[in-house]
Amino acid sequence: SRRWLSSTSGGGLFPGSCSTTSSRNMSLGLSNHRLSCCVNTLLQTLNATWELADILEKWKPAGGRAEDNVPFQLKRVLKMMQEDLPHPAPHQDFLHCLDRNRIRLSTQHDADEVFLSILDFIQLQMDERTLALEIQSLYKISVETQVQCLQCNNVQTRNSHLLSLPLHIKEDRNSLKDCMISFFEQQELRGIDCCFCAQCEAKTPTKQGVKLCSLPQILCIQLKRFRNIHGFTHKLNCRFLFSLQNDCRYILYAVVVHSGGAMFGHYTAYVRHRVNHRWFYADDSRVSHVRLNLGTAYMLMYRKDPKEVDQLPDLSG
Repeated sequence: SRRWLSSTSGGGLFPGSCSTTSSRNMSLGLSNHRLSCCVNTLLQTLNATWELADILEKWKPAGGRAEDNVPFQLKRVLKMMQEDLPHPAPHQDFLHCLDRNRIRLSTQHDADEVFLSILDFIQLQMDERTLALEIQSLYKISVETQVQCLQCNNVQTRNSHLLSLPLHIKEDRNSLKDCMISFFEQQELRGIDCCFCAQCEAKTPTKQGVKLCSLPQILCIQLKRFRNIHGFTHKLNCRFLFSLQNDCRYILYAVVVHSGGAMFGHYTAYVRHRVNHRWFYADDSRVSHVRLNLGTAYMLMYRKDPKEVDQLPDLSG
């Protein structure tokens, strides 16, 4: 039978051989500059997405204000993170570039929102459209939304795409498989949620569902842990079982973790090394080799790679 990479969250951190210095076997750390742990963590996951860096390396910018260009600064910082330096990689130019593009320093940010903003800036600011679209295709999840009127049975369809898959989790034990099934199952919309039916020329009760058309090379999943209850934001710190089963096989290579509460917290990352396949834990400037045992995971990064899946052991906590 097929073997799938899986992991469970909800445990602590069990370090193996721990080090805070640079090494050719691990990624460079990034210093926390004015509450930059969110961006630091995303840079670690983007650095582990070597397909992105390879495309950026082919890009030769035509000119313009490089200090304000997010993809240009991203290309620079990812290249520096690969160098064998005895100190954290210099990334303040990238942080200030984001700040000039309205992702402000000294501000708490949502990791998924910043991730999607960076992908948007790549599409807006890269002057070579072919490469920009190639980057988008790395993450592009093609879906078809179907809306069926429950009065006349007229069906309207709309094709669109997502760059990350938002999955709602529950307060009890969750699994990735169950949350994905819930995301794609049909829902009835009634009352104030009724949709306009062109055939009935009125808002009517409808049934709405999302159909998956294609999956990308890099599958990013956001676990929606935050809830607005009676005007207050709450965070769900429940356990979550990672397993992914589909016609396409994927391996987990990076995880964004959020610790703390809804109003204040800290982001860290687990990333899997490209060459030796070891897992490293990145907490700002501190990077250490670990056995994977996750806390409250917030974003999951999977890579489609059927050749490697059968060679990997299952990881569980």
